[in-house]
Amino acid sequence: MKHADVIAKLSLREKCALLSGATVFETHALPNKGVPAIWLSDGPNGLRKQAGPADHLGLNPSEPATCFPTAATVANSWDPALGEEIGKALGEEIASYSVNVILGPGLNTKRSPLCGRDFEYFSEDPYLSGKLAAGYVRGIQSVGVSACPKHFAANNQELRRMASNSVLDERTLRELYLTGFEIAVKEGRPKCIMTSYNRVNGTYANENHHLLQDILHGEWGYDGAVVTDWGGSNDHVEGVREGSTLEMPCPGFGSAKRLMQAVEEGRLPESAVDARVDELLELVFTTDAAVKAATKRFDRDAHHALAQMTGGMVGQETVDGIVMEAKGFWIIGLLRALIGFGQNAVSNRKFRAALDAERGGPAV
Repeated sequence: MKHADVIAKLSLREKCALLSGATVFETHALPNKGVPAIWLSDGPNGLRKQAGPADHLGLNPSEPATCFPTAATVANSWDPALGEEIGKALGEEIASYSVNVILGPGLNTKRSPLCGRDFEYFSEDPYLSGKLAAGYVRGIQSVGVSACPKHFAANNQELRRMASNSVLDERTLRELYLTGFEIAVKEGRPKCIMTSYNRVNGTYANENHHLLQDILHGEWGYDGAVVTDWGGSNDHVEGVREGSTLEMPCPGFGSAKRLMQAVEEGRLPESAVDARVDELLELVFTTDAAVKAATKRFDRDAHHALAQMTGGMVGQETVDGIVMEAKGFWIIGLLRALIGFGQNAVSNRKFRAALDAERGGPAV
């Protein structure tokens, strides 16, 4: 492990708390152990960070940022170097707003024009998607912050996306749905990757041993962090066992308590928790240093010129699609959060009190 010295100083409670979000877009901090919080924000074709507290409905205004052409537009260039240039501009913008991770690029394979997020994805050609995604990742991470390719894997529809089951044989999985991600991982070397909502051959992607352990970590040698899509964790204990690092957004402390219980009862080895914490700490420490060193300004005119040169403006149909998708997503997320908070309010207070006692006071 890269951060065994830090992990050795953490209690089981602290380790479990680190593996889920503190707010909608922020992780937990452990100030007395030298672990800062990091911020993750939406992409993929421009930063979306709310000015002030983030909310599930996206009601608060966003910070000004460049709207670059969508992945579908950039893919028509067949130019990974252009993707890398756009990625560098994205990295400069997110670092200037103290964001550590931008949630993109998206590189799911286009299978139907009815998919509501096709504009976010590059192509129906997995080779082209992978090459362009790798360019974006290299550009973003050249600034020291992190990209987060998504949604891993076989996520190609929005209808019932949190319950759908992608059933496919191994050759189809490898040749069509994983090729782009393999290229992005091996050539771009992202620090973070996001799992998808759907099941793959009956098992949710975020708890899927074949996807996360056999392929991503085992065959491709990936050693970065794995984050859930927002609300995409179904069994946090199994996710941690199989290689899912961070559950987002903020499930209260219910997930942390279940992790602790699983370890204490012998159902989950503490070594699995330690491995996930090590992945998270690497993401935290490397990107935190870059954010702190970054200038808080970026060249808006140069970025606007790059966006205009690349492909022009997003059409109104695309804007309407983004708004409709976002409303549906956040309403579902809000309902799930309200139910979860209602069920766990009392026990969460007790958990927070115990955690604050161990980390030397409330996080600031």
